[in-house]
This record gives sequence, C-alpha cells and structure tokens, in this order.
Amino acid sequence: MKCNIVPYGAVQFKILYLTVLLNLGIMGMSAYTKGAMNLQTKLEALYTYLKGLKRVCVAFSAGIDSSFLLEAANRALDGNVLAVIAKGSMMPQREVSYARDFCRIRNISLVEIEANEFSVEAFVNNTPDRCYHCKKGIFSQIIDKALQNGFEVVAEGTNSDDTGDYRPGKKALAELGVISPLLACGFSKQEIRENARALGIDIWDKPSAACLATRVPTGERVTPELLKRIELSEQVLKDLGFKQLRVRAHGVLARIEVSSDEIDTICRPDMRHLIAEKLKETGFRYVSVDLDGYKTGNMN
Repeated sequence: MKCNIVPYGAVQFKILYLTVLLNLGIMGMSAYTKGAMNLQTKLEALYTYLKGLKRVCVAFSAGIDSSFLLEAANRALDGNVLAVIAKGSMMPQREVSYARDFCRIRNISLVEIEANEFSVEAFVNNTPDRCYHCKKGIFSQIIDKALQNGFEVVAEGTNSDDTGDYRPGKKALAELGVISPLLACGFSKQEIRENARALGIDIWDKPSAACLATRVPTGERVTPELLKRIELSEQVLKDLGFKQLRVRAHGVLARIEVSSDEIDTICRPDMRHLIAEKLKETGFRYVSVDLDGYKTGNMN
C-alpha cells in the first residue's frame, strides 16, 4: 500500500514560506530579531503545511523529531491526528512508555504495532541495505493502520540535518509516499529543539537516538539477545549521567563512544572499573572506550 498525497513541492513551499514571512512582517528587522522570528516563521509555515493535509498519521518513535512533528500536527489540525509506533527489539522499552505518556497527556490516539524486524532477512543478516528493507516493512504496516483508521497521509520526522548521512531507509519512504514535513519546511535539528522547547516538549534536549542495530557492524548477525545487551549497556551509561553515547558491539567487545567532553570522565579509574563491571554483566567480555568520541553514523 502507498500514500499518494504529497501537498507541496519545493516551489510551492518556497511560495508558502515567503507568504508567511510577509504576513509576519519579518522583512527589514534586525539580525537578532530576525533570528528569533525565523523560528516562529518556520513554525507558522509548518502549521500551514500541516493544515493543508486536513488529517495526518505520524510515525512516532518517541524521539525529539517525531515528538515535535506530532505536537505541531496536533495543534495545527485540532487533534485530527493519529500516532503509530512500531515496537521491537531495536527500540528500548522506555521509548514506548514515553510515547504512551506523551499521547495520553495530549489526548492523541496511539496505535502500537509490532515491528517484526526479525522476520526481515536483511535485518537479521545486517546487510548494507538493512534499513531499507526494515523501514519498508514497518512503514507498510503503518500505512495499513493509517488507512484502517481513515488517514490517507503518513508523515515522519526526517529533518535537514539528516540529508548528509547514509540513510538507505529514505528510499523506502519515497517508494511508499511517506512525507517528511520537517524536511520540507527546512527545519534543522537545532531549530526543532528550540521550537520543541518553546512548545513545552520536555525532551527538547534529548540526545539523538537511532535503531539499536546501528551499533552492530555490517555483516554481523543481529539477534534479540545482542540488541538487549546493547540496550542494557547504554542504560548503564545513561544512569551514570552520560548524555550522547553509543555502545558499539564488536563480537564480545563493547566499544563505548561518548561526546569528546566526557572522555576524561569515563576514563577516570573509578568510572572505568564500574562501567567495565556493569557491561560485563550484560554479556560483553571486553570493554573499551573510543578516544575519537561519539560520531553519528560511525558504523556506516
């Protein structure tokens, strides 16, 4: 099944954006004021974009991007939205709990589906195009649920910062007709965070997350046990106060990535011994720290 409604192309959106600029009177302002107003301008343009959809189903991952998109759609469409979250081993359980609370507080209908990622051969074998096949299967399910509930448009939270990374899943979204309003409206990650904070979304500063399978080198088999080991290991680090992090699994070796300003902290003798002990309890035999620090897409 495919979504067939795409409301704006690049030219149409540029006209829309300029119209909002004029309506808000942003022309001729100081650089400081214009910077603040540009955030409001993009938000207003996003609202206008979303209103053109009439009603929309949002693929909800409980991350900051889809949370902001869902919040904006709920406001723009007076609640005429549906959220669908795909549960599976590639997503920590706490994300599902957050999604439930987020939707309950806002009275948004939430549909939960099983990702069934281990039924996808490319996912299990961790092929280079794993993400394409996995997203194709998950979003096909989301589209089916959307149509069953009377929603003909499915949207997801890709933003402009995502375009520079290797993301084979984008091909699946294009083939299925899934739209990306934040990308269409030119939102960067930082602009999403700033607008999310203004809208009262409590995870506005939440570190970027990704499918847990991205911690496994291409070609190495992905199992539920391995993903659970990674999830538990990353939770150990989060409980110790580390923010942006990844635990990359190289067989029985865990390679920890944290932001560069936290490397000194994680390398303190007391911290090293504690982390090594805790991660070995999850099933790793060796524990290391990547001195280059965290880098998105490091396994691509």
